[in-house]
Amino acid sequence: MSKAQTIKHVVLTGNDLTLDELVAVSRFNATVSISEEAVVEVKRSRKIVDEIVEEERVTYGINTGFGSLCNVSISKEDSVQLQENLIRTHACGYGDPFSTDIVRGIMVIRANSLTKGYSGIRLEVIEKLIEMLNKHVHPIIPEKGSLGASGDLAPLSHMVLPILGLGEAEFNGEICDGKEAMAKAGITTMALASKEGLALINGTQALTATGALAVYDAIRLLKVSDVAGALSIEVHNGIIDAFKEALHVIRPQAGQVITAANMRQLLDGSTFVTHQGELRVQDAYSLRCIPQIHGASKDAIRFVEDKVEIEINSVTDNPIITRDKEAISGGNFHGQPMALPFDFLGISVAEIANVSERRLERLVNASHNRLSSFLVAKSGLNSGFMITQYAAAALVSENKILAHPASVDSIPSCENQEDLVSMGTIAARKAKSINQNTSRVVATEVLAACQAIDMRKAQDPSFKLGKGTQAAYDVVRKHCGFLEEDKNIEMYKELDVITHLIMSDEFIDAVENVVSIDY
Repeated sequence: MSKAQTIKHVVLTGNDLTLDELVAVSRFNATVSISEEAVVEVKRSRKIVDEIVEEERVTYGINTGFGSLCNVSISKEDSVQLQENLIRTHACGYGDPFSTDIVRGIMVIRANSLTKGYSGIRLEVIEKLIEMLNKHVHPIIPEKGSLGASGDLAPLSHMVLPILGLGEAEFNGEICDGKEAMAKAGITTMALASKEGLALINGTQALTATGALAVYDAIRLLKVSDVAGALSIEVHNGIIDAFKEALHVIRPQAGQVITAANMRQLLDGSTFVTHQGELRVQDAYSLRCIPQIHGASKDAIRFVEDKVEIEINSVTDNPIITRDKEAISGGNFHGQPMALPFDFLGISVAEIANVSERRLERLVNASHNRLSSFLVAKSGLNSGFMITQYAAAALVSENKILAHPASVDSIPSCENQEDLVSMGTIAARKAKSINQNTSRVVATEVLAACQAIDMRKAQDPSFKLGKGTQAAYDVVRKHCGFLEEDKNIEMYKELDVITHLIMSDEFIDAVENVVSIDY
């Protein structure tokens, strides 16, 4: 069981939310509350905003228009209507809605940011957001429409709509009118006061939640990729010497050293592996260079994980209400600090698909596997794993297109006031898609390797798998048997099962109960 799954309650302080806690709330419905210290800071910050309104001090977003309309003054009487207008007009997203786990991630990161006490929002508004989380009212938030510049304005506006009794939300699996969803959950709607609309939507929470969950999945995928690579090595009687510690400590790239150690543990006790010079002098790069290739992606993902844990505990709205009672208009909402890492994340995971597909091709190719064409008896009558490699190759090529960085693009907006934007939300969404494609490619390698291992064992029953690879093989075979003939197969169903399996706790737990796998 993952650490995230064991966390049942998260207390928000604004300072120490972890990736595991974020996942616990997003995917495993951990409940949420606000710390007593945070309550004090929120009230202090709100008092300053009330003073600004009462004194009619000109302050962006409190008594002015937004964006390029910042020079338009708004009367005290209109300050509440200004906030509702903001939400109604900015909620203009498009496309399929974000998945429920991402929506929950958006909500908890936004609440955590607000609890730091720099946003000038009333405590009851944050409590409303948390009540929605705890009672499972999930706003319908379209995926598309954010530049990741003045934060995620359109997506976060959709998040706020149900608080006002507007928009749409999901409750108990049913999508309905926002006001109706709130009523069914026993939550009252409310009007926003001065600055509160801006405080809720001016931030990077949509892109950060999407990317953070992609990081979490990528970490698991990297562990599974080591297992897949180890299974492929055994099929090819790969050379174990390439993973000796002495080779890797003299190039001490952390990911490389960790991956080589993983391979040694996974393959410990295997009689499938060989030593240098026994069958061949060297293996192909896709086998021999697993520590260098997988390790580079691990180093990149650790970098992104670090940036995520900073961002989920940051204040990203505007203006900022300081401890000195100033309202400073700055640019903490800008998504560039996360756009670049999420582009890096996508590239890093795409490379895992690249190398996995190359190993898959070697598995199904009779000139390399020394078994049969496409890992099936009576090749010709049976196609076996032939088209699984085609499908994997298609996903790999799609990943290459998706891996083009979003952060190098920009389109000026808001009458050129916002003249360079991050496209960070697109970067995060692309990383998620690359993860999904890569999980299918790696699952295909795992299934093909298990098929080849059964064929290898049929040639010599005395062959023995490594400690870690045996555990992986056993859990695969619990869910999917040897594929004897095409007439007994609907290949996509087999692949669907293994794709789900490798990203589940069951697969990783089975291996880590025997050996330790780091990333």
